[in-house]
Amino acid sequence: MSSTYVYVTYIRTAPENLWQALTSPEFQKQYWFGMHQESSWQAGADWKLCFSDGRVADAGKVLEIDPPRRLVLEWKNQFRPEMKEEGPTRCIYELEPVDDAVKLTITHTSPREKSKVIEAVSGGWPKVLSSLKSLLETGRPMPAIHKPA
Repeated sequence: MSSTYVYVTYIRTAPENLWQALTSPEFQKQYWFGMHQESSWQAGADWKLCFSDGRVADAGKVLEIDPPRRLVLEWKNQFRPEMKEEGPTRCIYELEPVDDAVKLTITHTSPREKSKVIEAVSGGWPKVLSSLKSLLETGRPMPAIHKPA
C-alpha cells in the first residue's frame, strides 16, 4: 500500500510565469523560505533541493518534464535518517490554465504505507505553495513560517 499527498491551488498568473517560479532558483529562494532547487531541468537530469546554507535537503532525478504543463521528480530525503531510509518518493507538478489563473496540483507519493516523508511534505507543501501564490499575486511571499532543519 502506498501513501499519497495531493495539494491543489489556483494562482492568478500565466502558466509560463508559474513554471518560471517553480524552476528558477532565485525565484524559489523568495517563496521557499531561502531554499532552492538545482537542476538542468531535462529528463534524466539530477535534481536537488538545498537549504539556504547549501546543505542538500532532498535529491533525485527529473523523470518527466513538459514545460509549462508537467514536471515529475524522483524525490529522496537526504538529511533525516528515518526518512532517507524510506527511499525515493515521486512528486508530480501539474499546471492547467483556468481562465486567467493556473490550477497547480502537486501529487507526492511514496510506495510505503504511513510514509514519514509524506507526513513531512503534507505540512511543508501548504506553506511553500501559499507563499508562492502570495508572491505571484501580490509581489510579496509569506513571512518566514517555515523553520529549516
